[in-house]
Amino acid sequence: MQYDAAFPERRGGVTLKLHILGICGTFMGGVAALAREHGHVVEGSDQSVYPPMSTQLEQLGIALAQGYQPGHISGDCDEVVVGNALSRGNPAVEHVLDQGMKYTSGAQWLAEHVLPGRDTLAVAGTHGKTTTTTILSFLLDRAGRDPGFLIGGVAEDFGVSARVGSGREFVVEADEYDTAFFDKRSKFVHYRPLVAILNNLEYDHADIFPDVAAIQRQFHHLVRTVPGRGRLIVNGEDARLDEVLAMGCWTPVERFGLLRDGMADDAFHWGARLIEADGSAFAVYRAGVRVGEVRWPMLGLHNVLNGLAALAACNAVGVEPATVIPALAEFRSVKRRLEVIGSARGVTIYDDFAHHPTAIRTTLDGLRAKVGDARIVVAMEPRSNSMRLGAHAEALAPSLDIADAVVFLHRPELAWDAGKVIAAVRGDACTVPDADALIAALVETVREGDHVVFMSNGGFDGAPRRFLAALHG
Repeated sequence: MQYDAAFPERRGGVTLKLHILGICGTFMGGVAALAREHGHVVEGSDQSVYPPMSTQLEQLGIALAQGYQPGHISGDCDEVVVGNALSRGNPAVEHVLDQGMKYTSGAQWLAEHVLPGRDTLAVAGTHGKTTTTTILSFLLDRAGRDPGFLIGGVAEDFGVSARVGSGREFVVEADEYDTAFFDKRSKFVHYRPLVAILNNLEYDHADIFPDVAAIQRQFHHLVRTVPGRGRLIVNGEDARLDEVLAMGCWTPVERFGLLRDGMADDAFHWGARLIEADGSAFAVYRAGVRVGEVRWPMLGLHNVLNGLAALAACNAVGVEPATVIPALAEFRSVKRRLEVIGSARGVTIYDDFAHHPTAIRTTLDGLRAKVGDARIVVAMEPRSNSMRLGAHAEALAPSLDIADAVVFLHRPELAWDAGKVIAAVRGDACTVPDADALIAALVETVREGDHVVFMSNGGFDGAPRRFLAALHG
């Protein structure tokens, strides 16, 4: 069944003009791309404009402005879409309110203009949302479904982070972070999915959630919106997700997990048994029956679970996993997920989005399984709100145990003492005050055969590519 992708207003021949505040965020950039694809005029502004999102938006013909200045918002805008990074007191927000302009959130705009009439597949979880959303979109595409999607990053296989698609399905990365300054619910409560993946649940977003129970409550709000004819695809190894479902569940649940030695093939409805220790190959079981063997370029046990969840979600909308498993050999993931950006002097350089201790640990685990005894050097920027507030300080050093050396970017505004973290790191470790000093320290640290991983959920002042250039000399 094909989806009529035209907006109601487009059917009437009306073109809207939108200004998107926070347009270079991965989610808001995706909203901008969807609106532009529908033929609307889109402009936007952001405090930080940097690739890969800025490049994608410029290629779509979207005008970008640096900074949240009222003058950047055209007076003839029909609606302003406000990102959740903006708060009261922001000059652009105050201008929108004072002028009585029509405004909405990105999640609400998506729910009202893109998702109606679609079968929405939502991917939620503390970790792995972007990668799982990308895998699921890729599999549905290879199955001939031509899905729409909104991914929190630029998917290598599609070249964009969002598209409308002509198929019935729309895949959305379902974030638990709040929606906007005027809507403090999690974004994902807006999406009303037919199928929801619950990948995992840990404490994060210390700036808005007081404890893990508050996050569990938001996840249960999502569970409440999935219809009885739908499906919940749930990590069967996550006790916190079990607690969420215990609050009430009205939808069939299919659990997925790793089949370790001694476990029966039917321990989970969807199971994965490792063929290669680094996660680059695994067998897939459905209700104890082997349905295929995945061999792909991805690394790490976390990505095995991401792929398994995506296959289960495909099955929930009628795609037989055995028909699409072979396509995963060609899957290229998403930018900034252990993305190799180049090599010089025998040093391989990666750019990675990991910003939570669990994600850091699992990413390095996967790399260690691949590179064996080669040295791993980590360049770390604690940029997320939880990191900057120190919510993960105690867990950070253990998450870096696999690294042989760590260079830690301790900007002056960091509110906690990184010295204690550095002292607890198993390998060699030091702090630096800025990106220039970080690059200089890395040049002195690395040697032939090293693997250098840059970890940040921000632009990192372009450090990964600047370091590559420095090695080239």
